[in-house]
Amino acid sequence: MKVARGQIASALTAQLASGNSDSKSLASSVAAYLLEQHRTGELDSLMRDVMEARSNQGIVEVTAVSAHPLDERATADVKAEVKTLFPDAHAVIVSPRLEPALIGGIRLEFANAQLDLSLKAKLNRMRQLITYGKDQ
Repeated sequence: MKVARGQIASALTAQLASGNSDSKSLASSVAAYLLEQHRTGELDSLMRDVMEARSNQGIVEVTAVSAHPLDERATADVKAEVKTLFPDAHAVIVSPRLEPALIGGIRLEFANAQLDLSLKAKLNRMRQLITYGKDQ
């Protein structure tokens, strides 16, 4: 019997919130289940569901994508920005990821949204304005 992805996400969120589970063994169990059920393609969606559920509990997880490694000050700035977007958050977890193609700036990826403050995005917006005009 196939268990709905939402049910898996709810169970994972509850286990993480309880603090009674080792996150590595929990991740291994979920990975084994997804492999056994031939559902590995659902992993990204499942993780977004878990991130969204944790966000509703006040734990906001964000992936900070940048061209260069983030120092402590940049990480603190990211946390401050996330706090302005999610004022009810009592914890912000920042996971850095490098993507040299961004050139500079940062892109914040949340469960179901992103805030693109990268230089690449700004250059693309400028190109669109030049090409299509301000009204487009």
